Amino acid sequence: MITLQLDIAQTVGIAAVLLVVGDFIKNRVSVLSRYFIPGPIIGGVLFSLVALVGHETGSFTFEFYDNMRAFLLLVFFTTIGFSASFELLKKGGIGVALFLAAAVGLVLIQNTLGAAMAAALGVNPLIGLSAGSIALTGGHGTSAAFGPLLEQAGAVGALPAAIAAATYGLVAGCVIGGPVGTLLMRRNGLKGPSEQTAPGAPAISIETAPDAGATTSDTVMYATVLVTVSIGAGTLLVNWLKGLGLTLPAYLGPMLVAALVRNLIDWRNWHLPLRQFEVVGNVSLAFFLAMALMSMKLWEMAQVAGPLLIILLVQTAVMFAYAYFVTFRVMGSDYDAAVIAAGHCGFGMGATPNAMANMQAFAGANGPSLKAFFVIPLVGSLFIDFFNAVIITGYMNYLK
Repeated sequence: MITLQLDIAQTVGIAAVLLVVGDFIKNRVSVLSRYFIPGPIIGGVLFSLVALVGHETGSFTFEFYDNMRAFLLLVFFTTIGFSASFELLKKGGIGVALFLAAAVGLVLIQNTLGAAMAAALGVNPLIGLSAGSIALTGGHGTSAAFGPLLEQAGAVGALPAAIAAATYGLVAGCVIGGPVGTLLMRRNGLKGPSEQTAPGAPAISIETAPDAGATTSDTVMYATVLVTVSIGAGTLLVNWLKGLGLTLPAYLGPMLVAALVRNLIDWRNWHLPLRQFEVVGNVSLAFFLAMALMSMKLWEMAQVAGPLLIILLVQTAVMFAYAYFVTFRVMGSDYDAAVIAAGHCGFGMGATPNAMANMQAFAGANGPSLKAFFVIPLVGSLFIDFFNAVIITGYMNYLK
């Protein structure tokens, strides 16, 4: 068998090509766009299929430069840390706090259920985590981030399992959202607003520290300095705690330091390069996804495919029941709560864009819900990834 060894330039170059190929295919295959399948996932999976052919035929295999991927992971989680503004959580009101509590509750259920079912089915409980909040509430980004960590902990095939579970969740979350909202309206005698929001109605705006403004070399440098300093300080924090006998994942320190810096900036009302953080996070995530997926060993997933499907089907039923019985009641048992419950199906099984698609389709037929379109994007973009990462880390450490 021929082993093709790729250095850092070749690894990143192939990842860049896969990003372009993935986006090209996504823009031309409607079903991929409809369910918000990320371009890096498409390109990375295609490459992993090529690697699968090489493995099965015994003709060739790939060895990639992995250090770059590890650094991109630190950058990605650091930008997540900068999104954790507790001043925003306070200003968002009780609705944001309640939905965040409901979302965190689902994260705990998904991980407990996934690990318990995996153990009952005779596979590594860490594989159950890959079909828990890592893939479902977390989506492809969290799956690609935690999949290799699960494999390092002994869960063979965790990365492809997590990616497959995340893809399943994107579709399943969109499928069950509408039925949940419709059933809630019918069973509770709810009616949507008869009129659209009046033109010119003030939009809800929540601000803490002012945005740094347009993207210039200065604002990009400002964001870069904050990200890299947080990574450096966070790494020192992880190493210091390790010396005291407390082992934390490498990404957790930078993420916590970034959250501390964000809340310090909010408190001092300094300028915050939000747009630049978003760009840095998106670019690092895109390359990380492509690099993680093109190195997947799909043949390792065969032994867990059956249990994985069973776990995901149960997770889908639990998501339906949770949105119907818990999310709806926590959010007030009214029309807005029904829209949020429909959105939570997309949010809890896939990603925030899926929640928005669910709510747009539902509200388009039944009437607008300003509260729903305010609460879910705020929790999805600013808070849930931070809480999810911390909770997953706790489950990993316990199960290991």
